[in-house]
Amino acid sequence: MKLLSWNVNGLRAVLRKNFLEFLDQEKPDILCLQESKARPEDVEQLWPATYQTHWNAADKKGYSGTVIFTQPRPQSVVNGIAAAMHDMEGRVVTAEYPDFYVVNVYTPNSQRELTRLDYRQEWDRAFLAYLLDLQKRKPVIFCGDLNVAHTPLDLTNPKANVRNHGFTIEERNGFDALIAAGFVDTFREFEKGGGHYTWWSPMMGARKRNVGWRIDYVLISAALRPRLRRAFILPGVLGSDHCPVGIELD
Repeated sequence: MKLLSWNVNGLRAVLRKNFLEFLDQEKPDILCLQESKARPEDVEQLWPATYQTHWNAADKKGYSGTVIFTQPRPQSVVNGIAAAMHDMEGRVVTAEYPDFYVVNVYTPNSQRELTRLDYRQEWDRAFLAYLLDLQKRKPVIFCGDLNVAHTPLDLTNPKANVRNHGFTIEERNGFDALIAAGFVDTFREFEKGGGHYTWWSPMMGARKRNVGWRIDYVLISAALRPRLRRAFILPGVLGSDHCPVGIELD
């Protein structure tokens, strides 16, 4: 089973670029998109009919949003995390399959000047509680733009970004809590070194120089670790300021 995750920074925009070619080349069984910035009626369905799509659009038009493309038919699909204060921005879609849940998440950004850092910490706690509740029933795969570089290896200039959004100690502690709860950062199971990023600023040729951040992840319940064959980043896939990440499971 191949699962991919990609913050497309606008599904309509990436459809005009390379999305269909990407889908045809990679052929994921499940694809989780973040920042879709669209509703189903806004987008012409050009992708293969073998994919079902399950959307969670933000109340605010053209903002945030998540979509799951899936070839295996889910047993159920739920939007949000059952918390009214967190469920207006279309940030989570959960699909249930026989052996696990797949949770597609677009974590809130703390914003410049850290104006949303307090809210971000509330989100992190609520999202972890949601994952743990799911895990009582079956293992969980969750993926998406988590809007944090976990360690200094996960961004090019850690010292210069210590109090910048995406690398505050508070945000990193939120990721630590995921690991402490037993979830596995799949990419780090195979790659221990730095220089591997998933987001690059559009300024100053950052992507060409590989001056970036690893803020997109696939994490899994420890119970799924024996089935994990591969975890990877696809930096050569253009079309967004983020690139796709993925895993393969037996």
